[in-house]
Amino acid sequence: MEGGLKKSFLFNLIIVLVLCAGLYALFFLSLGLLTHHGEEVKVPKIIGQDLKVALAQLTKEGFDVQIDSAYEPDQKPFVVLGQQPEVGAVVKHGRTLFLTVNKAEPLKTAMPNLIGLSYRSAVLILKSNRLVLGDTSYKPDIAKGAILEQSMNGQVIRPGQIISQGSVISLVIGDGLGETEMNVPDLIGISYDEAMATLSASGLKGEAVWQGEITDSGSAVIYDQQPHATNDMMAPNRIREGDAIGIYIKQSPTDDEIQNNRRGGSAVSNSTNSTDTAKKTP
Repeated sequence: MEGGLKKSFLFNLIIVLVLCAGLYALFFLSLGLLTHHGEEVKVPKIIGQDLKVALAQLTKEGFDVQIDSAYEPDQKPFVVLGQQPEVGAVVKHGRTLFLTVNKAEPLKTAMPNLIGLSYRSAVLILKSNRLVLGDTSYKPDIAKGAILEQSMNGQVIRPGQIISQGSVISLVIGDGLGETEMNVPDLIGISYDEAMATLSASGLKGEAVWQGEITDSGSAVIYDQQPHATNDMMAPNRIREGDAIGIYIKQSPTDDEIQNNRRGGSAVSNSTNSTDTAKKTP
């Protein structure tokens, strides 16, 4: 009798152990199937896709997603700029992907001071501030290769001015003092504004000396210049691009003053010694 009970107890114990082992194995087997434990997948390429399209694809493939934002002016809003892990990386199923998405509205930034910097340095600073390089033009100047002016929408922009990232910045660059010679333009008898426009178009500078009372600087008249357009032999004087011409200005000079100076007279040397002469560089 005792032996029968022992055998029965041992049999039942074995059955219980087998059932427990089976349930244990079934539990972990089903857990692996449900969670894809140990399954690996390749990270797809998401960069360049619209955020909605990217999220739909990643969700379908079982990835979790976290999103950060940045701003690139040459990219469309809500386009994916970057991803981690990188394309082609092998990761476990359900891994979190970190996406960087382009903002719809640009951030604000302070305009950097590019004056005096080299072109290459200016481009790097513009890029680091998420600003776009616009037109570049060259102007005769002793500071060859240096930035002389910075502007936006045709207006000079001062350093520190708050603007939107993505703004287009145009630069004027020093081209050195030109080696090309030209005839000295005849400025005597024309208005100050006309004279400055002529000098600018020729790549020359104007050093203005104002004589007497000036009521309207724009319409004031050039009554003499140094150097003159012609020499004593009436041959054209020559000047290099980037050089300066001294221009002497009155509100209403007489015809005699203009004609005398055009013929090489000495009205300027006499008048510029007076106490009411003031020099002004436009």
